Amino acid sequence: MNFHLQSFLVLVMATLVATFMIPTFAQLSPDYYDKLCPEALPIIYSVVKKAIVAEKRMGASLLRLHFHDCFVNGCDGSVLLDDTPFFLGEKTAFANLNSIRGFEVVDEIKAAVDKVCKRPVVSCADILAVAARDSVAILGGKQYWYEVLLGRRDARKASRDAANANLPPPFFNFQQLLANFQTHGLNLKDLVVLSGGHTIGLARCTTFRDRIFNDTNIDPKFAATLRKSCPRRGGDSSLAPLDATSSKFDITYYNALLYKKGLLHSDQELFKGDGSESDRLVQLYSNDPYAFAKDFGVSMIKMGNLKPLTGSYGEIRYNCRKVN
Repeated sequence: MNFHLQSFLVLVMATLVATFMIPTFAQLSPDYYDKLCPEALPIIYSVVKKAIVAEKRMGASLLRLHFHDCFVNGCDGSVLLDDTPFFLGEKTAFANLNSIRGFEVVDEIKAAVDKVCKRPVVSCADILAVAARDSVAILGGKQYWYEVLLGRRDARKASRDAANANLPPPFFNFQQLLANFQTHGLNLKDLVVLSGGHTIGLARCTTFRDRIFNDTNIDPKFAATLRKSCPRRGGDSSLAPLDATSSKFDITYYNALLYKKGLLHSDQELFKGDGSESDRLVQLYSNDPYAFAKDFGVSMIKMGNLKPLTGSYGEIRYNCRKVN
């Protein structure tokens, strides 16, 4: 056979093999469960609502679980997996250890949907996506409701190293934050609007201690108040609200940034008063809750579409904490 022809055929075969080896992801759909199990979404909402009524903070915890899931190898439910002899999971990564919570609520949702659907058809990854949306709508009102795209399947492995590499820590500066988001296919607007999720919830002293003692772009009285419960030494687990209305999903977070009252260093990095694009977005959302609500839904859908497992990839877990 002609050498050039043989080389060409080898190249073609290699390309075909590579093509078939690359996972292709089917399109997620808002009506994925309409026929498969129409009771699934109402059941998820009811369990989330009950959990938030019992503890307002749980809404922030469920929203954070979805974010921390999607930023590590895509929205695949891997954040829920316990460690095994074969892999160290994400729960003990720096950004997650003694921090992420809500696993019991996810377990309750999973048991409820499997019961009503009469079989395990709803993935743990989809549960996280829906629970995040429901939390936002329950704590913020109907304007914060958005249509979740569904049809994800669950990962069979997790990686603490991947979580350490991909989850942005609270001490990141603006350029580091933007670079992190861009590696996930998200842009500056997504960064500013998704950070608005910090309008609900609490943060541990260890995440903001450096800011209240060392940052200069912080309101002095705000810093002094926080130092009472978060001293230089001790009090690591003391909690502070991420904004003044931490159990209500609203625009208070953005207003706080205008007055140098962002709790985390990474929060305040979004507004420096230099007229940047980030500054302009913070000012927009601080004045217009409807613009924030609309853009938040768009960015959440975009984030929720990060490398989902669909089709024959992954599995539908029977237990969200372990592989089948």
